[in-house]
Amino acid sequence: MTKKSKRYKGNLQTIDSKRVYPVLDAIQTLKTMESAKFDESIEVAMVLGVDPAKSDQSVRGTVSLPHGTGKKVRVVAICEGDDEVKATNAGAIESGSGDLVEKIKAGWLEFDAVVASPQMMKKIAPLARILGPRGLMPSPKSGTVTKDVEKAVSELIAGRLEFRVDKFRGLSVLFGKKSFSVEQLNENFEALLSSIKKLKPASSKGAYIRSMYVSTTMSPALKVEC
Repeated sequence: MTKKSKRYKGNLQTIDSKRVYPVLDAIQTLKTMESAKFDESIEVAMVLGVDPAKSDQSVRGTVSLPHGTGKKVRVVAICEGDDEVKATNAGAIESGSGDLVEKIKAGWLEFDAVVASPQMMKKIAPLARILGPRGLMPSPKSGTVTKDVEKAVSELIAGRLEFRVDKFRGLSVLFGKKSFSVEQLNENFEALLSSIKKLKPASSKGAYIRSMYVSTTMSPALKVEC
């Protein structure tokens, strides 16, 4: 068992482990906790009432947070022609086609997201075994395979997030930094939750969100109202 820090134990004393917090109260409580020596991320973790093994119940989507994530996102764009220039101008750390694909094949993975134009799908297919397990493989469903590469790069840098339920029905998504105001965090959370609720599969039965917790990188988790 991992030994808990003195700070963690102290923060644990400030919460009621049996309480189910309204979201706003939980965010305010996290903001008052003793912080680590860096700007901690704040995330929500939930369990959904779906069966991810069924294709029609695999919850996956994207959301553009009103105040971004506070995290610097390194985006690469696999494209050619004018799209290369547009992607670079939008903030992509690297853009290109064949040479960029080969660079990734050779082991370069110093990026957080990949955008590709539709005509690049055949070229990037061999990257699936590298990018897929890391959740980085571009796809039309997530909006990372698109004709408007420039827009996709801009949105990702601004704070667009991709989320996907795992095989254990879990979903964990960061929605800001501890340095954000309570209002910013609450607005980000509401935007994220709204996006997740809109994706409720028609075939899922019972409660869609079974449990939900919020926490910072180094804090105890607080159970919040679903």
